[in-house]
Amino acid sequence: MGAMGAAASPADQIRDIVLMRIEPAIAVRMPARELTSRIDQLVAAVADERRLLLNKNEQRALTNEIVNDMIGLGPLEPLLRDETVNDILVNGPQKIYVERKGKLELTPLKFRHDAHVMHVAQRIASAIGRRVDESSPMLDARLMDGSRVNIIIPPLSLRGPCISIRKFSRNVMDFSRFSQLGTVSPELGRVLEIAARCRLNIIISGGTGSGKTTLLNGLSRVIDPNERIITIEDAAELQLQQPHVLPLETRPPNIEGHGEILQRDLVRNALRMRPDRIIVGEVRGPEAFDMMQAMNTGHNGSMSTIHANSARDALSRIENMILMANTSLPSPAIRAQMASALDLIIQIERMRDGVRRVTEVYEVAGMEGDIISLGLLFGYRYIGENADGTLKGVFEGRQMRPRFFNRLEYFGLGDAFLKALGSGERKT
Repeated sequence: MGAMGAAASPADQIRDIVLMRIEPAIAVRMPARELTSRIDQLVAAVADERRLLLNKNEQRALTNEIVNDMIGLGPLEPLLRDETVNDILVNGPQKIYVERKGKLELTPLKFRHDAHVMHVAQRIASAIGRRVDESSPMLDARLMDGSRVNIIIPPLSLRGPCISIRKFSRNVMDFSRFSQLGTVSPELGRVLEIAARCRLNIIISGGTGSGKTTLLNGLSRVIDPNERIITIEDAAELQLQQPHVLPLETRPPNIEGHGEILQRDLVRNALRMRPDRIIVGEVRGPEAFDMMQAMNTGHNGSMSTIHANSARDALSRIENMILMANTSLPSPAIRAQMASALDLIIQIERMRDGVRRVTEVYEVAGMEGDIISLGLLFGYRYIGENADGTLKGVFEGRQMRPRFFNRLEYFGLGDAFLKALGSGERKT
């Protein structure tokens, strides 16, 4: 029997009748408050007709559930509104996980069945003029609030339809907040602020969910408001506060497979737009070559992030990406270009206590033979564990004059940089 058979709960029976009585096309055009009021009246009327008992809380919960299904993302709506949630992970209809404070936890929320998850997935796809079905079973999309979404469905997913949402945070943190959270020490925060202000070329390296984009947003806060900044991203996450920012975003191919615009196309175009700085949300392909060219041709202060497990690994990945763009260049020439372009590599990591910490800051010191030389300016040293399970460690600076010291002096911040480097250990 169907949802309205003997096995169906009162809520399921009422939901099915209400959905039959309201036209979806009309519902989508109604203001949310008006729709909620209309559905609340329908729920009460149907419960009365069918002599099904619902108390006020059950009626309100069912009304919200139906509204969320019709014009929102079903059971995910309360999680999208919850500011403590960073990621929402749907593993089929019965398991919805969230990440809070760097840790994953299973929620009590559920979809009714696979078709319910598919309904939400298709709503996300149709909102951006795309589709998700057996012929196109994977999708990257963005919600209206800027959150990034990945959808993968059977036959590729063996657990039913899966939805992964990286929520768009509206809180742009500064370095005092990073220091409170244990991401940096006050001294390390000062070093990074000076590096961004003095227009150093910076790469932030780290794993998935390590906080690279959040740190990049933090660095961007100290950029001079008079600078012309062009940002390039697959999905807009950067939240620059300056008045002269031009955000550019890639475009996926349409249903026929045409019209794709890649990050490399946008970097090349950005160079013709007279930027002071170019900020690439994440470098992941041949655009690395154009990014290095930009850094070497007067666009100082450019920044990007990269998926890598260490600073040395980040350099290897950039080299491989440049080879994807220009296979005729010999490796020593590529490395020389990278050493000339880059000033600083910041490694960030989400540690086992859920805290995201900057673990290493390296200057790109130049070439030694055919190898790029790195100099450690700041590092995090693990000591032990606190009673509450958080890690105990120290941020240690090494007082040394980096290769880019003349640039720091040009901005009048050379002594402040050395003072922050040599201020000693700071325990967390």
